[in-house]
Amino acid sequence: MSSPIDGLFDRLRPRRYGRKQPLVLINGLAEQAESWYRNRKFWGRFFEVHTPNILAYEGDALHRRLAAKEPVTVDYLVAQLHTYLDQFVQTPPYHLVSSSLGGKVAVEFAARYPNLVSRMVLLCPSGMGDKERLPIMEGVVGRDAHAMVRSVFHKPRLADRELLRYYKSKFASKRWKLGFIKTVRGTLEHTVRGRLKEIACPTLLVTAAQDKICCPATAEEAARDLPQGHFHKVARCGHAPQIEKPAKINRLVAHFLTSPRPTARPSWTQLLLVKPTRATPK
Repeated sequence: MSSPIDGLFDRLRPRRYGRKQPLVLINGLAEQAESWYRNRKFWGRFFEVHTPNILAYEGDALHRRLAAKEPVTVDYLVAQLHTYLDQFVQTPPYHLVSSSLGGKVAVEFAARYPNLVSRMVLLCPSGMGDKERLPIMEGVVGRDAHAMVRSVFHKPRLADRELLRYYKSKFASKRWKLGFIKTVRGTLEHTVRGRLKEIACPTLLVTAAQDKICCPATAEEAARDLPQGHFHKVARCGHAPQIEKPAKINRLVAHFLTSPRPTARPSWTQLLLVKPTRATPK
């Protein structure tokens, strides 16, 4: 039986050959795959990280769908994710980490394809049964990137300047705004609360005390519906804890996805001794 200290040795002297357990990051409504910039490098120590850009508001795939008068729905995004994993990753089962709207996609995917999902983390997920508030829409319609940031962050000063520049440039794009607004209309009413009881894998639901978009109290109630659910509330944080509290979220997620007995409140030694993973051969 290996010693817990082996986790520290494995991090200091990782094996160079071999594939790590695949980790798939699913971004939310106001984000692109690049929004995991404070997490991807850390999680890359332990997992083979994938960031499929299934929601690109200026992308040709989305606009071909709009031109064909087809809505951008959660079902469509689930199908896009399945296509990506089935054709371009092909190493199930997968760990899923999702944010906001990505939570709807992750829950639906895990319910439909239980054999493809190993563990899952939902960060401030939408679709838990409450009426979602979208102050972000004011920022998009009014081309006010600062309003968008204020709606997402408890402390807006923690938002990267490049993030502000990115959204200022996108708000001026009619194509981007059309893609965004059509996605909001197609996904807003989709709820996944009733699907939670079907989730077979261990799942960590993380909410934030100052989330202005998804109700923290509703999220806590929803976590009880998960058969193997764990719940964690982040204090003094808004709707994007992976950006606003990256050190905490990075270590918490790494622990939850690797520990034989994961918990929502691991000790500092459990966080320190997380080992790099290895994909399990079929």
